[in-house]
Amino acid sequence: MKAWQLNGFSLDQLSLEEPITPRAGKGEVLVQFHAASINYRDFMIANGFYNPNLKLPLIPLSDGAGEVVAVGDDVAELEVGDRVTPLFFPLWDDGLGTWDKRGVSGGCEVPGVAREFGAYAPSAVVKFPDSLSYAEAASLPCAALTAWSALTTNCNVQSGDTVLVQGTGGVSLFALQFAKALGARVVATSSSNDKLARVKDMGADFTVNYTEEAEWGKKVAELTGGGVNAVVEIGGGDTLAHSIDACNVGGHISIIGNLSGISTELALLPLLGKNIHRH
Repeated sequence: MKAWQLNGFSLDQLSLEEPITPRAGKGEVLVQFHAASINYRDFMIANGFYNPNLKLPLIPLSDGAGEVVAVGDDVAELEVGDRVTPLFFPLWDDGLGTWDKRGVSGGCEVPGVAREFGAYAPSAVVKFPDSLSYAEAASLPCAALTAWSALTTNCNVQSGDTVLVQGTGGVSLFALQFAKALGARVVATSSSNDKLARVKDMGADFTVNYTEEAEWGKKVAELTGGGVNAVVEIGGGDTLAHSIDACNVGGHISIIGNLSGISTELALLPLLGKNIHRH
């Protein structure tokens, strides 16, 4: 088979190799991949920003979708022809995401999906419906599940709530769609008016260009009549203070990304005064 391999922490260190094709051993299934998606995390891994101590070489990309083409002994859950996508955290099957359950992830500690075939335990993959293409299913494990968890597990968004999503990346676009499906209003931010027009077409109720609004968090609070109930926080260092400004009393902030930096200096009084919950 062919597989992309990361040999060093640089995109220039990617090479197309021909490793031995894996087989479905006892308690495993063999998956032939038909699609893969790229998350910002994959970019960080490839450039050494995520974990510079990772063991190389490594097959990158966490998210993909394919078809079961062989089933090993002692496998009853899956059969040849099932369409599946690997789990982002194959050891996290239930309960809280403790460190031992999140210590292994695809395209990082174990081989990713930038290859033609991969052998997996049945518990490490999940079937997806026929209504989805391979490309659509390949976008779900990291971005979509993160967005769903942010809105439901962390923030318990209800019908009538208001949600702020930052930017137009994968997590934010999924969060926009999930929030609307839950009956919430959505505020979307971007530096591009063209992208804001597109998210408006996708259902965003309010949009804010953060390059045109220096204090965009306060603008969000103004537009929504007091602030949002939940924030899907993607930016990190340079955006967290604005997210606090955007929150209503008792609001929730799901801290997910660090696109604008990994550290920040915060005034604690707004956090305390608004009784903001952070996840």
